[in-house]
Amino acid sequence: MTSNRKAANKVAEIYRWLDTEIKRNSDLQGRCEGCGRCCDFASYGHRLFVTTPELMYLKDALGDDLKPMAGSRCPYNEQGKCTIYADRFAGCRIFCCKGDSDFQSSLSELAVAKFKFICEQFQIDYLYTDIGRALNG
Repeated sequence: MTSNRKAANKVAEIYRWLDTEIKRNSDLQGRCEGCGRCCDFASYGHRLFVTTPELMYLKDALGDDLKPMAGSRCPYNEQGKCTIYADRFAGCRIFCCKGDSDFQSSLSELAVAKFKFICEQFQIDYLYTDIGRALNG
């Protein structure tokens, strides 16, 4: 198994951990209604940051090149729905417009630390950047 595949497996573990934490704390997380408004970052007024291991994971999961981001909307949101929902980034899993921001911030910090560890473990350059820059760079 290649180191990229091993790193992708570690990202999958983090995503499963996040999903478990979110379910255990559903009262703090809030309930996403799947409206897709938060996927238009400029109009919603927030930014999505991703890490190198997450980008590697998505590329591995999709089996092809990542889509460029042409505007302010996530290129994986089509007709208001996420086309990569099962493989979505940590920030997409954590953020809920109806959730407790302190809970979400804490969970984000823990996840980022785990992604940094993957980079150290597999000697991957660590990147934490806006999704537009990541997909277009």
